[in-house]
This record gives sequence, C-alpha cells and structure tokens, in this order.
Amino acid sequence: MGAGRALVVRSQCSWAIGWVRPVPETAPLDWAWGVVLYWLALAAAALAGRRQAARITRWILPLGALGGLLMAGIGATALMLPPSAFVLPMGLPDLPFHLRLDALSGFFLLLLGVASFGVTLHATGYFRALAAVPLAELALWYHLFLAGMALVLLADDAYAFMVAWEVMALASYFLVTSDHAVPEIRRAGFLYLLIAHVGAVALLLCFGVLHGGESGHARSYAFDAMRLAETTPAWASVAFLLALFGFGAKAGLVPLHVWLPEAHPAAPSPVSALMSGVMLKTAIYGLLRVTFDLLGVTLAWWGVLALALGLASALYGVIFAAVQSDMKRLLAWSSIENIGLIVAGFGLTLIFHVDGKPMLAALTLTALLYHALNHALFKGLLFIGTGSVLHATGERRMGRLGGLIRTMPWTAWLTLIGALAIAGLPPLNGFVSEWLLLQAFLLTPGLDRPYLNMVIPVAAAVVVLAAALAAYVMVKFYGVVFLGRPRDAALQQAHDAGWPERLGMLWLAAGCVLLGLFPSFVVEGLAPVTRQLIGLALVNDGNPLLLAPIAAERASYAPLLFLGVVVTVTVAVFFGVRRLFHGRVRRAAPWDCGYPEQDACMQDSAEGFGQPIRHIFSAFMRVERHTPDPFDRHPEYRGDSRDRLWLLLYRPVGEAVAWLSERTGRLQHGRIQWYLIYSFATLIVLLVFVTG
Repeated sequence: MGAGRALVVRSQCSWAIGWVRPVPETAPLDWAWGVVLYWLALAAAALAGRRQAARITRWILPLGALGGLLMAGIGATALMLPPSAFVLPMGLPDLPFHLRLDALSGFFLLLLGVASFGVTLHATGYFRALAAVPLAELALWYHLFLAGMALVLLADDAYAFMVAWEVMALASYFLVTSDHAVPEIRRAGFLYLLIAHVGAVALLLCFGVLHGGESGHARSYAFDAMRLAETTPAWASVAFLLALFGFGAKAGLVPLHVWLPEAHPAAPSPVSALMSGVMLKTAIYGLLRVTFDLLGVTLAWWGVLALALGLASALYGVIFAAVQSDMKRLLAWSSIENIGLIVAGFGLTLIFHVDGKPMLAALTLTALLYHALNHALFKGLLFIGTGSVLHATGERRMGRLGGLIRTMPWTAWLTLIGALAIAGLPPLNGFVSEWLLLQAFLLTPGLDRPYLNMVIPVAAAVVVLAAALAAYVMVKFYGVVFLGRPRDAALQQAHDAGWPERLGMLWLAAGCVLLGLFPSFVVEGLAPVTRQLIGLALVNDGNPLLLAPIAAERASYAPLLFLGVVVTVTVAVFFGVRRLFHGRVRRAAPWDCGYPEQDACMQDSAEGFGQPIRHIFSAFMRVERHTPDPFDRHPEYRGDSRDRLWLLLYRPVGEAVAWLSERTGRLQHGRIQWYLIYSFATLIVLLVFVTG
C-alpha cells in the first residue's frame, strides 16, 4: 500500500475488481475540522430560519446531534492512528491556525461527541415549546458552543486555542443568559463571564511564558515550538501555576468555583448538561496538554498542590451538594466534587511520574480519563432528567416535588441509572473509575519523599469520604424527587418526557451501563492516551471480562459476574418471598400520629435530609434560617447554606470595586473643560513616564 498509490482487490469472483486508495494521514483531522464547519453552518442556518421554529426542532437540532455522533467516531478513530496536523489558511498575518489531532485530543473529541449526541437529542424535544426567535438565537449559540469546544481540542497553537476558548466562553455566556429578563440570571451570567475572562488572562500569560523558552529559540506561539523550547524549572513552575489557575477557573476548582452553582441553575437544562459534562473537561484537557505535552519539566510539588486542591474541591463540593434544596444547584455542586476527584487523580499522576513509578502513574491517569468520560455521561443524564422534571412541573425546589415515579416512569427509571452511577455503585461506570483511583491510592509503595507517605493515606480517606457523601446526596436527590407521595396535587398531572427526550436519556444511560460492564475494553482504548502523555500504558492482567489493573493475583473486578450475582439474588428473594409468605402477611394501616392516613408533609424533606450534614460541617458554611410564623396557614421552613468562601473572598472584592467605581464616577461632570484637563494631565504623566 505504501509503495503504490492504489491497490487492486480481487474477490473470489474474477469480475469483482475495485480500487481502494490509501487514506490520507490527515483524513481524521480533515473530518474533525469538517464537523466544526458543519456546526458553524447549522448555527448560521438557525439564525437564517429564525421565523420558523419547527424547522429548528425538526431539522437543525437533530442534524447537530448527528454531528456529535460523527465527532465521536472521529475521536475513536484518532485513538488508533498516529498524530496528524495541518495549518489553516486563516487567522492573522504570520499567525495562522494550526490544528492537530492526536490520541489526547481524540479522546476528548470522543467524549464531546458521545455526550453532545444524547444531550442534543433531548434538546430537540425540550426546546420545542419555545417561540421562533428565542429558539433560533439559542440554536445559534448552542452550535457555536459545540464548535468552540471542538476547536479548543484541535488547536495546536496559542492563538487558535485562545480564539476557540473565547468562542466557547462567549457562546456559553449567551446560553446561560438566554432568559435574560430575570435579574438573577443576568447576575449569574456576569459572574461566569468575569471569572472565565480572569482565567483566560492567566492562560494568555501561561502561553506567553511558554512562547519564548529559556533558550530563546522557540519564539513562536505554535505548540510544536513550545515542545522544543528549553524551560528552566522556575519558569516552568510559573507556567504551571498560571495554567492551574486559568484552567481551574474554568473547571470550578475551589476557590474559583463560585460561578458554577450560579450559572448551571440559570442555564437551560441541556446547556447545563453540556457545560458540566463537556465544557469542564476542556479545562482538564488543557491541564494535561500543558503539563505533560508542552512543558518539558515536571516537579513533584506540582502534584502535591494539584492533589490538595482536588481533594479540597471534592470534599467542599459534596458537602454543599448534600445541603441543597434546588435540584440543579445540587447537581452543580456535585460537578465540583467530581472535578475535584479528577484533579486529585491528575496530582497523584504527577507525583508518581516524578517519583519514577510509571505503572502507578499509568493507573492513575487511566482512572482520571475514565472518570472524565463517566462524568460526561452520568452528569449529562442527570441534568437532562432534571430538565424533564422541570419541564413537566415547572418546579426546581425538591421540597415541592415527590412521587414522580408514578407519573414520569421513563424519566424516573433512566434518572435512577445516572444516580446509581454517580453514587459509585457497581456494576455501573462510576464505580470502575473510582475503584481504579482508590487502587492507585491503596497500592502506593514507599515514595522517595517521606511526607508523601503520610499524605497519601489521608488523601485516600478523603476520597472515600467524598464517595460516601456522594451516595448520600443521590439518595436524597432521587428519594425526595421521585419517591414517596406528591407534595403538591398538581404533580398528579405531570407528563412524562417525549420520545426525543427519552432517546437522549436512553443513549446516555446505555453509556453508563456499557462503560460499567466492559471496563477492560475501555482501559485498552485509553492506552494510546496514557502512552502519549507518560510513555506507558496500563495493561489489563486478566481476561477481557476481568479487570485486573495491577496483577491477576491482586485486586480484580468482574462486572458481568457481579451483575449475574445481583440479578440471581434479587430474583431468588422475590420468588422466595412470594412462595413462603404470600397470603400470610397481615395488612394494617401504619402508625400515623392519629391522622386517618399518611400525608405527604410527613415525608422527609430536602432540608431535613441535609440537616445532619449542615450541622456536622457547619464550619464550611453560614446557615441562614427562615422560620415561619406558627399561625401561618401554610408554614414553610427554609434553611439556606451560604458559601463562606464567597463571603470571605469575593464579597469584599465586590464591595471594594463598587466603592471605587462610585468614586471614579464622580469624575464625570458633563463639562468639556474638565475632560480637557483630564486629557492634558494624562499626557503630562505619560511624558514624564517615557522620558524618565
């Protein structure tokens, strides 16, 4: 094939002769760039057809979902092929766009495609009730958002990366503020845009440090030149800290997390699913790209810092998730917890890599990537399931819901899969990645730095605590929303999701199940990524149905066997109870405090469920309670848990900026004489500065 430009393929029948041309090396990259242009074309088509809502929901959004499926196939193909790159004839003079597709970007394109296909399918039904003009604007920004995220993953120079990063940020801002008539939504959008641009400035400075290199021979914004640049440990540390700050702001790491619990509830549910499931992972991609690909130096204390920030974010996020009474705000805090686990895995990978433990570094990196893919699926499923509940009931507060499993069975059962997956229960996908991460913690041998030997066990305990609290959060979320009795009579008329929405949820739920049942194939698929970043891949030391990441005689996991045992025991118990106790059970009304029948108000509320966590971890939050008057006809207790970091860090800064703005505003007198004096004084100061 390499010697000639064509190959004759002969079948058993002599007349069946065809020509198969070699596939160009850049073919997957060409297709990926084609999907980006395809999404941009759909954005333009949505704007052009802004008077016809039916065209958008019947054609443009389903075609956008098809683009996600195609992007997933391209990403999977890139995992099996060598890297490819080309230069686009666009950009600024001497600053063209460089694109590259390798195993790392291919994996995240796969994540983007798989998640966006299911979420966009759901969106075709979810947005059907919108008017034509708002729907067209939303479809415009929606497809620009998809194109921006894909271009971030394909960019191979700092200029193209920052342009794509800004497209992604601005498109997501307009999606968050799509219902801009509500003041709270406008404030949430402004906070998100502010922190996004602060992080973007840090990334720009990071690329500025990488641009020159210590030797000075790079002097190019192309990533290829940055890979060849020689950087001292001091400047490499500066670049890493800037990258950790910039990407941490986008990922929602503590203490840069404050935008996330505000923006996710404000955005439409499919947008929240994409932001949480995919956009946050672009920050993880950036951290991996800068640290393991562009920087030629890695230091152990980087890993310790990332591990500490990740564990703090995981614990902080899950604590606040446990005390929320708003469904979407609960899921937003849960995203902070999961991103914290991923960043903790990133830090542990760095520690093992620097310490000369390549096998453990490969194990931790595999767990990191596995959990990133898992989170895209089950968090996307939970957000669109919550969107279906919100669409049917118009209610986000869990304390006013309940019993929806009877009126919304499709949504309830599919959301249950996502809740069990994020809780880390086998045999679903969330268990596998968390189990792999814990294996890396528990199998850690003696490290060269003694203080790390004390830190790692404590870190493992924090991971276990966060995982246990995550399960507690999902019991609260699912139990209060879907189980029990409806807390409002209007919930009896709630309608289930339509078929486009069901198909989207089915797609993501199937991903949660398949990634949980066949983990060895996923680990094998992630091998090219780990090999590219750290030079070694994790090899499963067992048969394809048995996951043994270290050795067959060590800890192993057989998900199909586990599923078989669970199903067998469940069926045996069901039929055993029916055979032995059928007709022998005496039925009577339960004890009900003297009431004729149990009332919905006797059920555990969302506030009551979170009260023990609020009490135990009160140091992390400031609790503001609203106690109703005892003579109210419909009394309602409400307890709001405020973020202390917001009160200690961000509110003083906001007050200082407001004070400074008020003082600066006094300079505006409306008189031309004063403006001329200001201009003259500015010129004098500049002249003194230049000549001095």
